[in-house]
Amino acid sequence: MRIILIGQAAFGQKTLEALLKKREQVVAVYVPPDKPGARIDPLKESAQKQDISVSQPQRMRDPGVYEKFMELSPDLCVMAFVTDIVPASILNCPKLGTIQYHPSLLPKHRGRSSINWAIINGDTRTGITILWPDAGIDTGPILLQKEAAISPTDTVGSLYYDKLFPLGVDAIVESVDLINKGKAPKIPQDESQATYERPCREGEAVIDWAQPVDKVYNLIRGTNPQPGATTLLRGQKLKIFDCDLILQDAEAAPGEIVEVSDKGIAVAGRGGRLLIKRVQPQGQAPSASSGQAKIKAAEYAASAGLRAGDKLG
Repeated sequence: MRIILIGQAAFGQKTLEALLKKREQVVAVYVPPDKPGARIDPLKESAQKQDISVSQPQRMRDPGVYEKFMELSPDLCVMAFVTDIVPASILNCPKLGTIQYHPSLLPKHRGRSSINWAIINGDTRTGITILWPDAGIDTGPILLQKEAAISPTDTVGSLYYDKLFPLGVDAIVESVDLINKGKAPKIPQDESQATYERPCREGEAVIDWAQPVDKVYNLIRGTNPQPGATTLLRGQKLKIFDCDLILQDAEAAPGEIVEVSDKGIAVAGRGGRLLIKRVQPQGQAPSASSGQAKIKAAEYAASAGLRAGDKLG
């Protein structure tokens, strides 16, 4: 079976490696264009090492992309971490169609920020879906689903990399095997259960300290590592990342700092407190090595002269 893989980053790379390990015939790989100064995309790098054709159109709907895609005579297209809009002409081009990975249990949490909102909403379970994409946003028939637990300490990063990433790679390989055997289902989604989540950007990640402390905690977890939960301190933006939830009365107004220690910054909330452990101050430039500007909260507190009684928000 001739497979074309559309994807990017580590997920696309591991999907390619898993398909090749199963001796599937991947005839071409499509990845986004190279970014100036950035390292080569891992999927592109792996494909080149295996002498697999690599294409990098600016957009999959650009003129000439469909014609080149069709010339490859694909039997199946696999979409693994695709952020571009792939037109129906390409989705329908392969003889056996196209399958796509999505990190939620569809029809719940459609959209690009499904992992963020599952945590922000306080869900305790999520999973992955392999679907047959159509012209809608994550609306196509379902081929396969796998569930995963969301632990009380999961962040977007841990949930994706520790659970939904490996689960998704395995599910793609299993789905291709079902297609090879002619046993792959196409189960319509139940539209009465459908939810669509808007992209989780900085505007959706502003902390309201008047909310119950568990909701604030979920917002911080659900925006870590991106886009980061935002609050104000002395008129400047402060993004909060790692934190612990402590369900004990802080005896202070929500948003008030109750303690500063080498463990971090303890902040009062409604019904408990949060121990903030990692932050990103406004104007902090990313480092050349890590590409991020996140520092220990204790380090920031010392440099900013924070003390009990200071107020966030």
